[in-house]
Amino acid sequence: MSSAESEARKALARLRRAAEKAERELHALEGALRHAEGPDFPVETYAVTRDALRRILDFADDEAERLQEKILHAGGLEPGRVRRG
Repeated sequence: MSSAESEARKALARLRRAAEKAERELHALEGALRHAEGPDFPVETYAVTRDALRRILDFADDEAERLQEKILHAGGLEPGRVRRG
């Protein structure tokens, strides 16, 4: 694996952790504000934000898979033939 690939994997891992943390923090904020604001709570805004964070996580997963396939191909392996234990 090249240095660029290694850095990309690290960056993807950081992005994923950041998005996961943002999801947890959004959930905590939503819980606190929903209770405090009652019917004035902006449900739709929070749903849109949750969806955006989910798309970021999906993107990170897709990019990690794409990078893994590229690394395996460069190493002479077929991505679909590698078993994980």
